[in-house]
Amino acid sequence: MSLQIESTAHPDIRLLTPARFDDPRGTFSETWNARTFAEAGIGADFCQDNQSWSRQAGTVRGLHFQAPPFAQAKLVRVVRGAIIDVAVDARRHSPHFGEWIRARLTAESGAQIFIPRGFLHGFATLEADTVVLYKVDAHYDAGSSGSVRWDDPDLAIDWGLGERTPVLSKQDRQAVSWSEFRSPF
Repeated sequence: MSLQIESTAHPDIRLLTPARFDDPRGTFSETWNARTFAEAGIGADFCQDNQSWSRQAGTVRGLHFQAPPFAQAKLVRVVRGAIIDVAVDARRHSPHFGEWIRARLTAESGAQIFIPRGFLHGFATLEADTVVLYKVDAHYDAGSSGSVRWDDPDLAIDWGLGERTPVLSKQDRQAVSWSEFRSPF
């Protein structure tokens, strides 16, 4: 597997773009290979794949987390459409605590983002009918999940929504502020 690895503004988060092979039928890409990713320093033992479909551009999902022992590392990619993907360092003893990064992921580019445990995660769709797939290394546990406001002024995240009114879930409308959040990480 050929894998292009790019650093981001956060030293623990990387963009990973697998090689695509084109022929008259279309393309082929190996999106996950445990050996190749381990060689790149990503040793997550993924156990669950999740898929979301968002009807509208401007749909915001996040900022979500699962507390230990159910904390999740994620490998996120877009298979249709485009998103702004956001990760916030929520590790209390990290020198980057409270810092966020964002990356534009598209089906066309094939880029993926790896987010380690201890980060809040979310994304905003830039196109209607966007489909996002992500691998996680811990099973979902409803009692361990939580969220922080996507639009918290202390975080001041630029979601790339422009003038769009965000489409939010009840959970995301009721999320706690960053100042109220007590990080379990």
